[in-house]
Amino acid sequence: MIKPDCGRRDIVKFGLRGLPLWTMASLMRVGRADAAIDAAVDPTQGRALVFDEPFKEINGRIWNGGPKATTGPSGFYGRSAFAPLSGAEGFKPYEIIEDPDATGGTALQISAKYIGRKMSVTNYYGNSEPDYQWISGNLQAGSRSGVVSIGWAQGYFEARMKFPRHPLTWPAFWLLNRDGITDTKRSIEVDIVEQKGFEPKLYGAYLHEWGQPDEHNEGSGVPTPVDMTQQYCRYGVLIRDGTCIPYFERRPIINPATNRINIWTLTRASEMERTGDVFWPLLTLALRTDVQAPQLTEAQKLVHMQVDYVRVYG
Repeated sequence: MIKPDCGRRDIVKFGLRGLPLWTMASLMRVGRADAAIDAAVDPTQGRALVFDEPFKEINGRIWNGGPKATTGPSGFYGRSAFAPLSGAEGFKPYEIIEDPDATGGTALQISAKYIGRKMSVTNYYGNSEPDYQWISGNLQAGSRSGVVSIGWAQGYFEARMKFPRHPLTWPAFWLLNRDGITDTKRSIEVDIVEQKGFEPKLYGAYLHEWGQPDEHNEGSGVPTPVDMTQQYCRYGVLIRDGTCIPYFERRPIINPATNRINIWTLTRASEMERTGDVFWPLLTLALRTDVQAPQLTEAQKLVHMQVDYVRVYG
């Protein structure tokens, strides 16, 4: 049985483990490509807060749950089925919890649970496969109709999150463009953070402009000085003037392969401007398929990711 990844890539690149990114940024040699980026400047400086989701509740007018909004494949990827807000197979993966470490005292919790029996999730390829009988969550602002509840062409997008430590978890905060919902060949994907649960001090950031003949991909491994499964961290991206610049804790990310700030070109920026296209956010707890399923303990059959907030600065 083929288990499609539906446009996602499980390709975290390895880099300089454990080095403080802000130290790297302050010591690196600035060249012409980096001249417009001051690594010491907070990317929110001089920008108005245009969207603030503190997760006091799950607002159904903004967020929906389920498979990735697309008119292409099923919208599922990995080894779990993404549930609607109401849940699936008797499990509801979305919850607002009290959390003293969250900015406002509450956080969104997205969970993944191993069901361990035949499931009946519509269009899900893993219902009958024991290793794929998981239910998890994907919260998004887009819908399969092509309508998005919120979206912006430019700005600084940020989420403060805490990830689970687990051999299979694959959490993400990412953006898709509205026009790519109904035309997958024009899909643009900005992976602000993709993290593997067994690598608590490493994640990946990527840009994918899908569809031939002008498909374009960028990416970087991001070593962190802290354990992302033990504390909340801020993950962001600045999209402006046809460029895409990923951030960790409001510092631009240094590509370990080049020792330079990642400044990625959005080759379809002019097309987005012409059609009035926008980016919309997704918060996902997926499960990886690039490794053989391990023997799980009972405790590992239920895992949680927390999201303090999502903010956009225009």
